[in-house]
Amino acid sequence: MSQPNVTMSESAARRIAAITANEPAGTVLRVSVSGGGCSGFQYEFELERERERAEDDLVIERDGAVVLIDQISLPYLEGSVIDFVDDLIGQSFQVKTPNATASCGCGTSFSI
Repeated sequence: MSQPNVTMSESAARRIAAITANEPAGTVLRVSVSGGGCSGFQYEFELERERERAEDDLVIERDGAVVLIDQISLPYLEGSVIDFVDDLIGQSFQVKTPNATASCGCGTSFSI
C-alpha cells in the first residue's frame, strides 16, 4: 500500500507551530472528517496530546508542526492540502480537497 498523499502548506505549519507553542509539550493538531455540515461531511480541527496518537494515524510533520489524521478520515482527505488562510474575511484553516464535488461557502463542509 502506498503512502497517503496529504500535505500541509507552509502557512499552515507556521500557524500550527505558533498555536502549539503556547500549549503543553507534545500538543499536536488532529484533522478529521465527520458526517454533518451543510454539504454532507465536515472538517474538524482539534488540539490533542501526541501521546493520544493511535498507532495507525497518519503523521504529517513540517517546520516543527505536527498533524494527525485517523484512518477513517484519511480516504476523504486523499490528495488534500491543509492550509491556513489570513484574508479580509478572517483567519481559518482550510482543507483543499480535490475529491470534493461541492463545498459550503465557509469551506468547513464538503461532499464527494
